[in-house]
Amino acid sequence: MPQFFDAHLDLAYLAEVGRDMHAPLDDCRGRLLPASITLPSLRDGGVRACLGTIFTEAIAPDGTTDTPEASYPEGDALAAWRAGMRQLKLYQAWAEAGVIELLPKRPSNTASPHEAGTPSAESFRAADAPLLLGILMECADPIETPEQLDEWADAGVIAIGMAWWRGSRYAGGNGLGGPLTDAGRDLATRMDELGVVHDLSHLSQHATDDLLAHTDRVVIASHSNCRALLDGEANPDWQRHLSDETIAEIGTRGGIVGLNLVRNFIRTGLKRNDPNDRPTIDEAVAHVEHVCELMGHRRGVGLGTDMDGGITADELPRGIDTPSDLPKLCDAARQPRVERRRHPRLRVGQLGEVLGAGVARSLRAPAYLAARRASSAQCAHQSTG
Repeated sequence: MPQFFDAHLDLAYLAEVGRDMHAPLDDCRGRLLPASITLPSLRDGGVRACLGTIFTEAIAPDGTTDTPEASYPEGDALAAWRAGMRQLKLYQAWAEAGVIELLPKRPSNTASPHEAGTPSAESFRAADAPLLLGILMECADPIETPEQLDEWADAGVIAIGMAWWRGSRYAGGNGLGGPLTDAGRDLATRMDELGVVHDLSHLSQHATDDLLAHTDRVVIASHSNCRALLDGEANPDWQRHLSDETIAEIGTRGGIVGLNLVRNFIRTGLKRNDPNDRPTIDEAVAHVEHVCELMGHRRGVGLGTDMDGGITADELPRGIDTPSDLPKLCDAARQPRVERRRHPRLRVGQLGEVLGAGVARSLRAPAYLAARRASSAQCAHQSTG
């Protein structure tokens, strides 16, 4: 079985909304059913490493929120800290119980911001090994001040996306827009000093451009797809998807784009609330191809499935319902049609090699070597490329 690194899973949030993360899918309870994700389903599907999120979002001024368990009054830094801390403590409890293994804390900084990383194929994780998990903060509001980042990094946070849909005290989000704030610049500088990785997913275009101008470090987009394949700026949600220029810049810096499997992030025009109107696996693979073509190589794409990230299994591509279906992406990527696409350096099988490989490559600090090694045990395990 191929092994995968998934760069975006809202595991703690799912537990907060009532899911038994230790149960089989049929018995997991909670919201967002039918479900795709529990810790056993990840193990059964060959997901051996991931970035697990601390997901929070400010309540709208009118008091509405779709995520009450993870929400806090806008501008209330202490309430945001408490919301984030609840999820952090869940990950720490799972680690103490031995069901996950947290990636090492507080890496030393990288010698070069564009250092190449090549995972080793020799360290496939055993099927019964704990899930190797790095903590990704999705919306930075739980960090009360940039100076407090040290405490979160000490606790295991290794990557941060500064905003979600509404934005944060640090950056504009993809829903409401806005720039990187002065506090966001200070936070970005401290992230660079500590070796914490920047995640562009959910940043507004303005904030993305500001951040890329502020830092020259490796950046990732943990769970984003290609704007050009989703009606461009005519799409009302255009800022949620990556421009060709941003994708190319991520590749230039040695970063990774994680393929998002949420159905309306793969194809537009789908019927609302129709579980039978789902994109195809081939349409998902088209985003992989587009990223590879823009970057000029195949090292810059991985998986950031976002399974059960506010959706159910019915909102994934047709034929993918659980992590056990992920090898179908590899099979589709190895079809001969790939060879006929524009990029001459992509041979049959090569895209199958890169799916699931990668987000860990952009975690450059020495302490992240374990994640890079785990991420190599992907589709290449059964590819001929």
